[in-house]
Amino acid sequence: MDFLIWLSFLGAALLLTIMPGPDNLFVLAQSISNGKNAGIATAFGLCTGLLVHILATVLGMSALLYQSSLAFSIIKYAGAAYLMYLAYKAFTAKSSPLEVQKTQQVSYDALYKKGIIMNILNPKVSLFFLAFLPQFVTASGGNAAFQMLVYGITFLVQALFVFTVISLFAGKVGTVLRKRPAISQKINLIEGSLFTLIGLRIALSEK
Repeated sequence: MDFLIWLSFLGAALLLTIMPGPDNLFVLAQSISNGKNAGIATAFGLCTGLLVHILATVLGMSALLYQSSLAFSIIKYAGAAYLMYLAYKAFTAKSSPLEVQKTQQVSYDALYKKGIIMNILNPKVSLFFLAFLPQFVTASGGNAAFQMLVYGITFLVQALFVFTVISLFAGKVGTVLRKRPAISQKINLIEGSLFTLIGLRIALSEK
């Protein structure tokens, strides 16, 4: 595989990951409301979900999803419904002032699983890899499936790095907000609003 082509892929992947999207908004919401470790746990879940999409692309399953409008719609609306459920849970949570210590009571295992579910239930991720990865495959690079797997793993690693940086930054913001009673009471509202925004983006998305 050509190193310069791989490097150009990495640059494009970083730019795409940094752009506001469902995944980094999800990490942002968890980090602000529950702390940086919660965001990192969510990031690991999201990247585990990415691995499923990467393997689906390499094995050709994403092409089947692209050809079936019904399958695409079912997965899309299931993902949107799940996020609306998370938004409902956030909106209806008790709005008492949050303490910094609360961040240590969060189940990181549950957040990891939420990240996996959210990512898998976003069919646009599979279609993105189906459209994006083959553009960097070259005849001189060897087996096409292996090249796409390498590019997919590269995307996953840089995404985990970007999500971790977001978690660290948003976690600090959340800590500051939790020390301000007037603002800390509205963190659930912020979290619910972000979940609603992500859900609507997925529900209204096209192939």
